[in-house]
Amino acid sequence: MTLPFSANLSFLFAEHDFLDRFGAAVRAGFTGVEFHFPYDHEKAVLAEVVMTSGVEVVLFNLPAGDWAAGERGIACLPERKAEFQDGVGRAIEYAEALGCTRLNCLAGIPMTNRDKALDTLTDNLRFAAAVTQRAGIRLMMEPLNTRDNPGFLISTTEQALSVIDAVDSRNLQLQYDVYHAQVMEGDLAHTLEKHLPSIGHIQIADNPGRHEPGTGEIRFPFLFERLQQLGYAGWIGCEYKPSGDTLDSLDWLKVWR
Repeated sequence: MTLPFSANLSFLFAEHDFLDRFGAAVRAGFTGVEFHFPYDHEKAVLAEVVMTSGVEVVLFNLPAGDWAAGERGIACLPERKAEFQDGVGRAIEYAEALGCTRLNCLAGIPMTNRDKALDTLTDNLRFAAAVTQRAGIRLMMEPLNTRDNPGFLISTTEQALSVIDAVDSRNLQLQYDVYHAQVMEGDLAHTLEKHLPSIGHIQIADNPGRHEPGTGEIRFPFLFERLQQLGYAGWIGCEYKPSGDTLDSLDWLKVWR
C-alpha cells in the first residue's frame, strides 16, 4: 500500500512561477497538488494549466482576508459575515472550475471576545458547510499554532472538534496539520488514531523549522506506517518549506511511493 501525497505549491517548487509549479510537481512524481489561494489568477487560466498538467487539485483555502497584512481568515469576525459568505461563493466557483472537491476554512484572529468569535465562526461554518455540500465539495477546518500565528482562535484539535460538533454537519471535517499539532499538543499518533473518522485531510512538515520530514523531531515513518494500518484513504499534503532545493527535499518520499 502507498500513501497519496500531494504537493503544496505555496511552499514546494517556489523556484518556479506559480503557474509553472503544476508541471514541476507532475515531473517530480506528484498526482495531486494543493495551495493556499488561487484567487490572484483567472479561473480559466488556472483550469487550463490543471488540465494540461493532468494533476488533481486536492484542496485550497477559502478567501482569508489580507494575508500579507497578517490576517489568517475572517470566519470568526462578526463584522465580516457578508464578506465571508461572498468568499465561500467565490471559492466554490474556483473549485468547480478546477475540479477540486475540498475547501479549507481558517477561523482567523478575533478582534472581539472569544465567545462572540466562536459563535460567529459556528454560524459561518454552518452556512459554508451547507453551501459547499450542495456543490458536492467537502469543507475542512484547520487549527493553526499560536506560536506562528499569535491569537489564532482555533489552535488545537480539541478546540476544532468542539466547533465541528457544534456545527453538526456531515460535510465538515478536521484538517489535521501535523506541524501545527506538534507545536501545540504533540501526541500525534494517539490523536490520529482517536479522531481519524473526523479527519478529512492531513498536512505535514517537521518541527522545528517547518522543513521536510527527517529534518526535525517528528518520527514520520512511524506515523505513516500507522496511517497505513488504520486504513487512511485521504490525501497527505506536503506543506513544508524545503530546507534547500525542492527536488532535493523529496528524497524522504521515495520509499512511500
